Amino acid sequence: MDFTKLGQYLDTLHDVHVPGCDIVVYADHEPVYRHMAGYRDPAEKQPINGNETYCLYSCTKVFTTCAVMQLLEKEKLSLDDAVSAYLPAYKNLTVLKDGEVVPAERTMTIRHLLSMQSGLDYELDTPAIRRVLEQTGGQASTRQIVDVLPESPLQFEPGTNFLYSLSHDVLAAVIEVVSGQKFSDYLKENIFDPLGLSVIGFTLKEEDRRNLCAQYEHDPESDTLKLLTDDVIGYRISRNYESGGAGLISNVHDYAVFSDTLACGGKTKDGMQILSPEMIQLWRANQLSAKARRTFDEWNRLGYSYALGVRTRVDLSKGGLGSIGEFGWDGAACAWTMIDPTLRLSAFFAMHVKNFGYGYDVIHPQIRNLIYEGFTK
Repeated sequence: MDFTKLGQYLDTLHDVHVPGCDIVVYADHEPVYRHMAGYRDPAEKQPINGNETYCLYSCTKVFTTCAVMQLLEKEKLSLDDAVSAYLPAYKNLTVLKDGEVVPAERTMTIRHLLSMQSGLDYELDTPAIRRVLEQTGGQASTRQIVDVLPESPLQFEPGTNFLYSLSHDVLAAVIEVVSGQKFSDYLKENIFDPLGLSVIGFTLKEEDRRNLCAQYEHDPESDTLKLLTDDVIGYRISRNYESGGAGLISNVHDYAVFSDTLACGGKTKDGMQILSPEMIQLWRANQLSAKARRTFDEWNRLGYSYALGVRTRVDLSKGGLGSIGEFGWDGAACAWTMIDPTLRLSAFFAMHVKNFGYGYDVIHPQIRNLIYEGFTK
């Protein structure tokens, strides 16, 4: 293995609006590469040291869907169960058709939530959400927020197209119902603690909060960065809301251990099994119809389709190096993970710049290509 080119590339990212970044590559439970570049503070006096925490945003979704796959493996739910069997508010859904709101003809299922084919959208500022926040004094729970989402019509009949949405936030509420636990408690008991993850969570200890890497937003018109100085941690609709789609904060180490575990058949280095290889195979199986795939292709994830909450590599003729079935996802501030069960290879990359299309279109594919190139040397 020789990751020299990867390190050289990461060292150039400061010149393309990446103030700081950090990556860990694992192969068969061993960390085979670590590289940090740039700075953690706006004054650029403190180099990235590896202890930084980052808002994961949509990289949270890999944990949430892993939790669903665990419950599926335990036969606590089924992919084609109606969502309304767990959340009654989802029984009488409506859908927007030809400019009119009409009753939905199809039943929304757990599979639809996992695969972003539910018809839900990503609108966080609706009259229903504002109402429940006012009624609870900003203390609304995950379940209280999720239960009012059906007051807005679906964008299409469930299962007929792909739309990135609050589907995985709804899954967090389903997990609470099925497990009888708060979402964060379920993750801690079934994923975080078994893997020895001590930093990741929806809230941070003060020490970890002080380690929060400076976060920025890219302005594509001026091609400049703006430092984000308000409370920048995750998607906090309320004080008690735990977003299954975007709410976790982590350091690089914790996420990398999680990714490595999944790349190695769901088993930790010391033999703890959190998910079977068969469930990982199902998790990364393509779920999109031809129509939904055309919609997903607009995301420019070349060579990929969408599975049960993760991208999945389906075509090696597009997008560069890799393996069929490599899976993972990314986040709004350009965190990214890749998980390759075939080679037992994984990586987690963190940076903290929002609204930065270059990160998804150029940086992530290039990092993946250089990981595979370096791994085979």
